[in-house]
Amino acid sequence: MRDLRDAVRAAARTLADAGVGSPDHDAVALAAHALGVDPGEVRRRMVLGGDVPESYAGLVAERARRVPLQHLTGRSWFRGLELEVGPGVFVPRPETEVVAGWAIDAVLERVASGVVSPVVVDLCTGSGAIALAVKSEVPEARVLAVEVSDLAVAWAQRNRDRLALDVEVEHADAVTALPDLHDVDVVVSNPPYIPTTAEPVDPEVRDHDPHVALYGGSEDGLAIPRLVAARAAGLLRPGGVLVMEHADSQGESLPAALRASGSWSHIEDRADLTGRPRATVATRA
Repeated sequence: MRDLRDAVRAAARTLADAGVGSPDHDAVALAAHALGVDPGEVRRRMVLGGDVPESYAGLVAERARRVPLQHLTGRSWFRGLELEVGPGVFVPRPETEVVAGWAIDAVLERVASGVVSPVVVDLCTGSGAIALAVKSEVPEARVLAVEVSDLAVAWAQRNRDRLALDVEVEHADAVTALPDLHDVDVVVSNPPYIPTTAEPVDPEVRDHDPHVALYGGSEDGLAIPRLVAARAAGLLRPGGVLVMEHADSQGESLPAALRASGSWSHIEDRADLTGRPRATVATRA
């Protein structure tokens, strides 16, 4: 067998040549997955000497074809939670962790104000990432997660059960979901928002993320977000908070759409850690 250090270094070069943005990280992550150890152990074996697992070359070849790393490992980390992901569900992005944090802050404000069990709804939950993060970090909250895709619902339920977090997963359209629910404290959503005239650059997104989770239904990408925001307005109590992720090109257009609806006050757009517009936070009027 080849030495593990040489194999991982060669894999990183292969991935770099294929245009993978994080070749060193991914080469180590794939080795960790193939060996059933953590990345730190891979790096230790690269120094001390170790054999290369038989499955490694195939995993590297798949990644070089731009199959998402998370589909190959079956795992994605989100705010400290290890989620299971794969074909049929949107892979959570690091920037969405910030969006989840803003929702969690809003929930914690309700707890600090004396609300014993604030109600939180995650519309377009996908893998359940945001909803599960909220429940993990604010256990006293009642959290409901809504998703329209059969496959994504299955992933969300699987993550909920494996993490043993009491989130209510609803298989429904976010635009019409939960008709009997009112007086919600916080609604958070990462809806599909890519303009229909645009196409994602990265093959991992374009070829593997489900289109239902990507495209916003109009040339400006806001047809579906507007409808989801309208449903959020129906769910929230007066003074309740909406946190909605958007494309970095929608930092002005989404707040403008919310203002035009007349349902919101204190509308604020926030930037992520890279300084790009990332989410709109609004208070139910």
